[in-house]
Parts: sequence; structure tokens; C-alpha cells
Amino acid sequence: MATDSSNGEHQTTTKPPPLPSPLRNSKFFQSNMRILVTGGAGFIGSHLVDKLMENEKNEVIVADNYFTGSKDNLRKWIGHPRFELIRHDVTEPLLIEVDQIYHLACPASPIFYKYNPVKTIKTNVIGTLNMLGLAKRVGARILLTSTSEVYGDPLVHPQPETYWGNVNPIGVRSCYDEGKRVAETLMFDYHRQHGIEIRIARIFNTYGPRMNIDDGRVVSNFIAQALRGEPLTVQKPGTQTRSFCYVSDMVDGLIRLMEGEHTGPINIGNPGEFTMLELAETVKELINPDVEIHMVENTPDDPRQRKPDITKAKELLGWEPKVKLRDGLPLMEEDFRLRLGVSKKA
Repeated sequence: MATDSSNGEHQTTTKPPPLPSPLRNSKFFQSNMRILVTGGAGFIGSHLVDKLMENEKNEVIVADNYFTGSKDNLRKWIGHPRFELIRHDVTEPLLIEVDQIYHLACPASPIFYKYNPVKTIKTNVIGTLNMLGLAKRVGARILLTSTSEVYGDPLVHPQPETYWGNVNPIGVRSCYDEGKRVAETLMFDYHRQHGIEIRIARIFNTYGPRMNIDDGRVVSNFIAQALRGEPLTVQKPGTQTRSFCYVSDMVDGLIRLMEGEHTGPINIGNPGEFTMLELAETVKELINPDVEIHMVENTPDDPRQRKPDITKAKELLGWEPKVKLRDGLPLMEEDFRLRLGVSKKA
């Protein structure tokens, strides 16, 4: 049985986990592992699907409403006998038979979650309730991708999983921040009350190919601006920091957490810390030295510092990131050039 690794009192479950499908224990028929990925048409979700599909014993089902995801991210798998794509909104129940659930569904960019904050918090709360209900019914293990935003504007640096955060509950970002905090609460309540096998990943800033070009997140913003020859817009004061994890490292961490024996929460992120000005200078140097850097007004409740303490990920999962920022940015640039139709200067 999984063990709680952090946050609050260590409590064992009072009930054993629900039994999975009888096919799991069949002596004569070894069925494939059926894996549901909610939000699987999104940026991280589609890369996770790619990795899961490499294992011939996996059948992957993606549920996505395409609010921020795109069917194009999954085009290589459409029609594959081990792959199924369902247009579905997780705020509605989903009745299927699966063995594992990767619950990624939720807008993760400020532009999208501020556009429809009520929808965002419904996705986090009702969507997570529906996925936990599914896990309870079919005996599936469920992994929630929570977020570093649960730490808010942190007063502790770097942020360990034991830190409870500094979050504005009524701010413009709270639909996402507090929504994910409630989702974590629901996960542990189902774990303690019903014995559900849970895993919680707190993921930090992630970047790589297939990010939405105009999603408002800083790496995609800077690269798109550099490719278009526009000024790189750095929000004041420019000294605020973020840590950037390449998507292949993130996917590796999520799969290790799902397959391991620890509930989490566990931080998955790259502890390399950059100020926004440093990031802008790096993008300018690597992609377009001719662009200018302009300072613009900041958004409310923007965290001043963000850096994961990944001690638990190293000790419990044997995971740490491998791709450095200067190596990952050119891979993302190449993807953006193809989608924007911008050729590289000779």
C-alpha cells in the first residue's frame, strides 16, 4: 500500500483499496494495462501519451474537451488499435473501465483560466470528484497533476512539499491555485475514506514543443515574440524567478510517481532558477539578437520566487531533470518555427 510522503499527519487508510478488474489476476489471460489520460490532447498530456504508447502492453484512452488542447497533438496515434480518443468534459461523469488514471485536465495558463475562472474551478473540483468516483468504481490508481501554484507567492524558498503556501483565496488566480488545493484535499479524503490508490505530483513550470504559441506563459511568449521580431515583454520588476523543466523530464517524473509506492505530494520540476530578465536575455541570445526587451506592468498575485525542492523526487522516485534550459529552448524554437512558418536566418 502506498505511503504518505508529506503534508499533514501520516495516516494509513482505514479501508483496503477497491479491487481492480478480475482480468488483472487472471492466470491464463494477460490483458493490457488500460490507462486514461484526461487532458491528453494538451501540451504535457500529449507527450505523456507518446511515452505511454511506447509500451506495447498499454492501451491509452484520452478524454479531452479541447478547451486548450488540440487533436493535432495526437494525430500520430489516431487510428492506432491501442489508442482511443474521446471528446469529453471531466465535469461530466465518464463511465469506462480503466486500470490507471492520469488526471491532467485543467487550463494551466493564466490567459485561459482567467478567461473562464468558474469553468476552471469546476474542472478542478467537479472534474476531480468525477475522476475519483471512477477510480473508486473500477479500482484504478489515480494520479493528479497539481501545481506549484498551491504554494502561492511563497514565503519559503525553495518550496518543499511540507510548505502549506501563501495563497490569496479571492484573487484573479485563485480559481486555479485554490482549485488545485481543493483537488489535493479531495484526493487525500478519498484515499483515507475509501482506500483509493492516489498519487499527487506538484508540477512546476514546464516547457517544450506543442505548447500553445499564444498561451501567455513566459517561455512560449518570449520565443514567439523573438521569432516574430517583436520586443520581449518582461513583466516588472524582472527579478521574479521561475524554474523551467523540459517536458520529457516532466513526463518521466509523472510515470515514475504513478508506478512507485508513494502517494506524494511530490514536487516535479527543475531546480535551476532564472529571473525573467535572465530568461529574456537567453532567448534573445539563442533566437534573435536583434529584438529589444521591454518592461511592462505585472499581473496581480504574480509569485516573486518559484523553485522546487526536489529532495523527495530524488530519494523516493530516483528522478531528477536531465535537460538544461539552453538545450531545451532550441528544440522548442524549432517546433514554433514550423508552426509559425518562420524560416531560420542563414
